[in-house]
Amino acid sequence: MKFTKLATLALFVLAAPAAMAQSIITVTEAKAFATAPSAMAGGGFMEITNTGTTDDMLIAVEADFPRVAIHTTEFTDGVARMMHVDSIPIPAGETVTLTPGGLHVMFMGLRGDPFEVGEKVDATLIFEVADAVPIVFNVVERDTATHSN
Repeated sequence: MKFTKLATLALFVLAAPAAMAQSIITVTEAKAFATAPSAMAGGGFMEITNTGTTDDMLIAVEADFPRVAIHTTEFTDGVARMMHVDSIPIPAGETVTLTPGGLHVMFMGLRGDPFEVGEKVDATLIFEVADAVPIVFNVVERDTATHSN
C-alpha cells in the first residue's frame, strides 16, 4: 500500500512540470481575399499568438478543399514562387503573422467556385502542442493600394 502511494506521488511530481508547460493559441484577423472566377486556389492569412509558456508549431490546416497546405513565398530575381513548408514555429509569448508575400495558407482546388466577398471559409489549425483551433476566414476584397503584383 505504501509503495502504491509513493509511486503515485512520484508519477504526479514527474508529470507536473509537463502539465504546467502549455501552449495557449489565439487567432485574430483571419481573412482570405476574393479570387477571380477562374482561380484554382486562394490564400488565407491571420495572426497566431501563443500566450503559453511552451513553444508550439502549426503543423497542418484542415478545410473542405481537395488540398490545403502551408506555404511561404520566396523571391528570386524579382519572381515570386510559393513553396510548401512543413510547419510554422509559434514561439511562446510571440505572435506570428501570415501575410500576402510571406507565410500563408493555400486552399487548392476551388474548381470554379471562387472566394467571394462576404463568404466565410471554415478551417481547423492543427498544432504540435496545443489543441486543434477551429477558425473562420472572412473573405474580403483585396486592398489594391497595399498590394502589387
